Amino acid sequence: MTHSSTQIILKNAPIKDINLEWDQPTSTFEIKHIELPDLEDGQVLIKTLYISNDPAQRPWMQKGLDPKRSYVKPTVDGETVRSVTIVEILESKSGKFKVGDLAIGRLFWADYAIANENEIFTKIDQSLGVPIPYFISYVGITGLTAYFGLTEIFGLKVGGEAPVIAISAASGGVGCVAVQLAKHVFGSVKVIGISGTDEKCKWVESLGADICVNYTKPDFHEQLTKAVGDEGIDLYFDNVGGEILSFILTKINKYGKVAACGSISGYNDYEKIKVTNWGEVIAQRITLSGFIVSDYAAKFPEAIGTISQAIQTGKVQTSSGLHIEDISNEEDKIKLVPGIWKQLFSSAKPNGKLLTKFA
Repeated sequence: MTHSSTQIILKNAPIKDINLEWDQPTSTFEIKHIELPDLEDGQVLIKTLYISNDPAQRPWMQKGLDPKRSYVKPTVDGETVRSVTIVEILESKSGKFKVGDLAIGRLFWADYAIANENEIFTKIDQSLGVPIPYFISYVGITGLTAYFGLTEIFGLKVGGEAPVIAISAASGGVGCVAVQLAKHVFGSVKVIGISGTDEKCKWVESLGADICVNYTKPDFHEQLTKAVGDEGIDLYFDNVGGEILSFILTKINKYGKVAACGSISGYNDYEKIKVTNWGEVIAQRITLSGFIVSDYAAKFPEAIGTISQAIQTGKVQTSSGLHIEDISNEEDKIKLVPGIWKQLFSSAKPNGKLLTKFA
């Protein structure tokens, strides 16, 4: 049975800024309406329910990206834009998924699509009683990334006592979970947040950070130096790279560690991703470790269990750290998808994880 699909296609892979205007020669995206073919063995027909908005989508589509140096297959001109999504299985020729299953995968900006079963990460266990959006936020990629940065890169243990931890983009989807886990689950003696507005910083402090510093202020360096004090920073969870990482390196204690999770400061301009003060790494014997959440897939159940328990006991708040843009009833809703995603790169981004409810 054929099915029509509306999809967002990468028209011009960006080098720097995204052009959200439609029907221009330089538009980053275009919309195509296509008829989907019949399923082949191992394929499923999917309906998009929720779209995860993640900064990592930007480098996935960077013009000239070398596939050999990327942890995912890059999206190139003419291909459907990819995102982590929650989908419903409408038809199946897969032995892994049946009609009616809800699943998560690195799938598409599209209302309907055909996916190979190996593009889907997992089926959602609805018997857990966890709200569906949590599976791509608190107990999904966002929460898991925070968890593994703290446990696998920093070696923290539940119920232990952790040293001083600084977390950049602390009001973001990963950062806000990392703040709460660091303070309330792993027992950090001091959590220093870094965010982009005074309002966001107050929110980060309400989650458990001992102090949060606004990096947009002219005296940011002075304020962060004051926040760090004589203790220095033992562990730094880095979500931004660039200038903030460069300055933080001057505050990290001898034998400190950096969990390199993201570098959003340079996703739209690779010049801004550059790091100075590299001599600090040598002089202070700092360990920098990049990581990707999928590296620890075998430990996902352990992480989900720990985070779920933290939610149940109130150690991780869920009331304010998830923002859902509901466009399910909007006309031409597909056109709204890129604009919601681009909020990630501006001060207009809501606190916490940003999801799009598509259907």
